[in-house]
Amino acid sequence: MTVAQATATDELDTIDTGVVANSRLTASIGAVLLFALLVEGFTVIDVNGMFALHAFVGMLLIPVAVLKLGSTGYRFWKYYSGDPAYRRKGPPHIILRATAPLVVISTIALLATGAALLVVGPNNADTLVTVHQASFIVWVSVTTIHVLGHIVETWRLTGDDLRSTSTAAVPRLGLRRSLLLISLVVGVGLGVASLGWNHDRANRRHNRRDGAGRGAVLVSAAPRLEAPLS
Repeated sequence: MTVAQATATDELDTIDTGVVANSRLTASIGAVLLFALLVEGFTVIDVNGMFALHAFVGMLLIPVAVLKLGSTGYRFWKYYSGDPAYRRKGPPHIILRATAPLVVISTIALLATGAALLVVGPNNADTLVTVHQASFIVWVSVTTIHVLGHIVETWRLTGDDLRSTSTAAVPRLGLRRSLLLISLVVGVGLGVASLGWNHDRANRRHNRRDGAGRGAVLVSAAPRLEAPLS
């Protein structure tokens, strides 16, 4: 038996398997989000140049983030409603609990404004852009703390679930994998849809530039009227 397997066995001996199942689902979602967010963070280096990828990953994140909010919200509800198993598991570290509301709010604001910008387009979107950028700054700050606080647990629990081949120890393995797969499929669908919105966005920007260019040419080509000499 490896160290990881021994740790997982000890955990199952002391914590209700339903709690472990929820923890593993949350960790697996977190691992997917972490990878996708690293890609999204890379596109921030040149958003205009990599806008299609930025939009695709951003839309992909929406259903996965919703699933993550659902799994952590379920644990929150069970713990504060006095469920004995979740009370034995205990709450996260006080710093993680303190930053959690900001993580939730900034995540919702970031993804919602990003989706709205795709739908609305670049015209008359100054307010949305400002909110999107501000929520990104807040999100990066609090999520960094959140990730560092959970990275070891996320790695361990995700590995435990990937190595699982049956539901004998931790139930609902198929359900956990199905939920994650469905969220990814929906996310890919939204990402593909964003490519069409991005195409329309590019056309609008191109037409606006052409219109401005033609206007400048017409002004420069217009005959100059000079006052007659008296």
